[in-house]
Amino acid sequence: MKVNSLPQKVLLKGGTIYNPVTDTMNNENLFIVDGKIATGNKEQITDAHIIDCKGKIITHGFCDIHVHFREPGREDKETLVTGAQAALAGGFTRVCVMPNTNPPLDTPESIRFILEKAESVPVHIHPIGAITRQQEGTDITEMGLMKEEGAVAFSDDGLPVQDGSVMRRALEYGSMFNVPIINHAEDTCLREGGVMNEGTMSTRLGLVGNPSLAESSMVHRDLELGALTGGRVHVPHVSTARAADHIKRMKKKNDNVTAEVAPHHLYFNDTAIEHFDTHLKVAPPIRSEFDRKALIQAVKDGVFDCIATDHAPHTIEEKEASFDLAAFGMIGLESCFGAINKVLVKENNIPLSSLIQMLTVNPRLIMGFESDLFQDGVQAEVVVLNPDEEWIFSKNDIYSRSKNSPFTQESLIGRPIITISKNRIAKIA
Repeated sequence: MKVNSLPQKVLLKGGTIYNPVTDTMNNENLFIVDGKIATGNKEQITDAHIIDCKGKIITHGFCDIHVHFREPGREDKETLVTGAQAALAGGFTRVCVMPNTNPPLDTPESIRFILEKAESVPVHIHPIGAITRQQEGTDITEMGLMKEEGAVAFSDDGLPVQDGSVMRRALEYGSMFNVPIINHAEDTCLREGGVMNEGTMSTRLGLVGNPSLAESSMVHRDLELGALTGGRVHVPHVSTARAADHIKRMKKKNDNVTAEVAPHHLYFNDTAIEHFDTHLKVAPPIRSEFDRKALIQAVKDGVFDCIATDHAPHTIEEKEASFDLAAFGMIGLESCFGAINKVLVKENNIPLSSLIQMLTVNPRLIMGFESDLFQDGVQAEVVVLNPDEEWIFSKNDIYSRSKNSPFTQESLIGRPIITISKNRIAKIA
């Protein structure tokens, strides 16, 4: 991947422009001047830098509202700079970073630190603040002050808020600022040290299982609390059929519910762990084929608003361990589009337009970001896609500081070839 300054005038020529806001496609050229979308002054095209996009899709840059960049404290796993490189390679121009850093993002000062550090990186980075101090699950943080500094949501991700009264207070407090509250949906008592999905495969492998009820019961609790308080509940990385059903039912009567699904839960089932690949150890775990198919159906039914990678870098030492001792999490930015395009579009006939909406306009609406990126004068956040390219994902395609991906050597379909963000242009393939 080569990243350069964006020329003053750029013409993306000959491609199909898809606007996910209006759900329209056209074959017009896209013109960018001084890093901004230019819909007029077509006479200036003559001296523009021309990029041939024939046969490609030109659309909004992707937005991932659930990533872990590890800075501050674990820069050996990922930094804002290396995370931004991984994002560009995956077609992402905007990401939201979770607060489980060291120290956690639980003060206004920590939110300011992230935003100041992120000014120089080539993608837009937004901090998610912690729900509780030190993510200990007891005392609510100063959400109002953190929101003023730039926090876009609140979560103790990785550490579920177990106490229902704390979660209720968080939703009540968050409703004052109209921000999403995001709770890692696992009942730790029901999980009981589970390291993979509880089922036939966990029994065969002799590994402690994590039952689907650990997720669905927590999702049900949070949805009910959301209905009680009027707060905005966003359910992250849904992995089970039962949780998806709860969300589907609640969405019919509560407009303040949104939800995401991760590529790895759509792509893999727990039989893939047969060879104890620790890259597949994630929380919530890779579930059964029944759950995987239910998640795909939930995408078709509009249950999930967006795709989020839960990009979670770890060191080689943390992953090169026995399965029960290895760290939870996998990276996912670089492989995202190829994986979900293969599963959803190519294998399950979900429209490409729906997939793009789940990667672009929908996550932006959840977080309150500018959503109509093809308006005149808007700073360019653009990705050019080759939706039909078949390719093998390899370690050479990874730009994260960590390499813990189960997609290595997987055959994927579709990939970003150009990403434009913050006056930079990344040529990926």
